[in-house]
Amino acid sequence: MQASTHLSSRSRIRALLGLALFAVATSALAHTGNDGGLHHSFGSGFVHPFTGLDHLSAMVAVGLWSAISAAAVDRRLLWAPTGFASMLLLGALLGFAGVQLPAVEPMIAASVLVIGLFAAVRLRLAGWVAAGVVGAFAVFHGLAHGEELAGVAGRWAVVAGMVSATVLLHAAGLGAGLALRRTGRWGALLAGGTIAGMGASLLGGWVAA
Repeated sequence: MQASTHLSSRSRIRALLGLALFAVATSALAHTGNDGGLHHSFGSGFVHPFTGLDHLSAMVAVGLWSAISAAAVDRRLLWAPTGFASMLLLGALLGFAGVQLPAVEPMIAASVLVIGLFAAVRLRLAGWVAAGVVGAFAVFHGLAHGEELAGVAGRWAVVAGMVSATVLLHAAGLGAGLALRRTGRWGALLAGGTIAGMGASLLGGWVAA
């Protein structure tokens, strides 16, 4: 019994350390200011979500929230990640077409804050509702990229890379969330609260500017 408890504690610590290391590493990437020299290719699109703390945090948070709040480990876990990735693609296509929406950057920051809070309190929603909520935010994430790429050769490859990276980040969030389910409320509160704090900081920085 003691061994089992000790193993469970070690699993919790590893999950939290993994999240911390992931945040530190990606924060460093976020300050590089470039896509590693890969211009308008699948590679540049894949790298891009890792170079912006706002996009990265939101994508990880979607998977984290899905896993932490789920009543059971089944296909319903994929509702929110699928909704986000799909609407991210739609947003990018709208950006290609020249569609503009107000407050794109604040909405991206707000998505980090809101989804982080959802994870912190382990808010449970019907799958299609969760997909709709994160999908609405994802449109702004996709639109921000689509506007930058409108008329650029190779933009389809870039978007394919971004969507692929988004799926990977959702998977990372799901994995972390499943590990943190063992920690109960405090693990969700710590992980989700950290992400929400990032969102609040990003939103505050935009307001201050």
